[in-house]
Amino acid sequence: MKAIVHDVYGPPSVLRLDEVERPAPGPGEVLVRILGAGLDQGVWHLTAGMPYLVRTLGFGLRAPKVRIRGLDLAGRVEAVGRDVTRFQVGDEVYGTCDGSFAEYACTTEDRLALKPANLDFPRAAAVPVSACTALQGLRDAGRLREGQTVLVLGAGGGVGTYAVQLAKALGAARVTGVCSTAKTELVRSIGADEVIDHTREDPASGARRYDLVIDTGGNRPLRTLRRALTPRGTLVIVGGEGGGRWIGGFDRPMRAALLAPFTGHRFPLLAGKPRHQDLRVLAEHIEAGRVTPVVERCYPLAEVPQALAHLREGTVRGKLAVTVQAD
Repeated sequence: MKAIVHDVYGPPSVLRLDEVERPAPGPGEVLVRILGAGLDQGVWHLTAGMPYLVRTLGFGLRAPKVRIRGLDLAGRVEAVGRDVTRFQVGDEVYGTCDGSFAEYACTTEDRLALKPANLDFPRAAAVPVSACTALQGLRDAGRLREGQTVLVLGAGGGVGTYAVQLAKALGAARVTGVCSTAKTELVRSIGADEVIDHTREDPASGARRYDLVIDTGGNRPLRTLRRALTPRGTLVIVGGEGGGRWIGGFDRPMRAALLAPFTGHRFPLLAGKPRHQDLRVLAEHIEAGRVTPVVERCYPLAEVPQALAHLREGTVRGKLAVTVQAD
């Protein structure tokens, strides 16, 4: 089968299209014929092996242990292994695996759910990682309650576009989205009650305060973000850049955890992980029209390196998707 692989860490250009052996499902595994895949910043970190902390987490110190990149997938079940009970051959599914930039992949059934019926495969593949991160950041880490106010930093990006919509779906009284000038109309169109252009106004000036702040991939200092919180407000940090080559975006969550005992604010750690139950919840929201994936562009499989380079530019409106095979 065709797949996007790499044997060394580096920039997106180290990725290449190659022929590899098609996998076979083991006990508890599902073989999926992949029709769509998604891109997120985690793919870049695993491609680059940066920050170095990523390599120590089991992904390979000197070279990647898993040659095929990609996490998000959508497709049809091709075969199932022993003990699989949730799915059968022919089911249309979406979720995650280790190596979705390929024509086939095996994954466990707890990482899959039935695909939202109103989405095609590439758009469905743009959901799992980013939308589950947004959902778990709001509901679990953020403990969002009905009637609260929410500030989403990076509201025009992958996690941010889902966070705006899910905050409304979960009952937030007012959702404010922060983005660049080019994305203001997009953020308004997906349901934000207020949109702040961060090039013209500082959303953390302290002029307005929020019960919950979701910071998706920013690099604002903690002391700045605390100005945007109510006295008992919660800050959830989702990813982020900076922090150096060793710990990168892990820097701010680690410092926030150390600060938490000395302030009235909450700084919960978020380890977003797509799982079957949350994928089902997201499918319900999508089929009901409460959440809609924002996909700027779909790339063919062979152009994954170009897509990943575009993602790193920081200008993508919502998500990027990959068409792996024709339906």
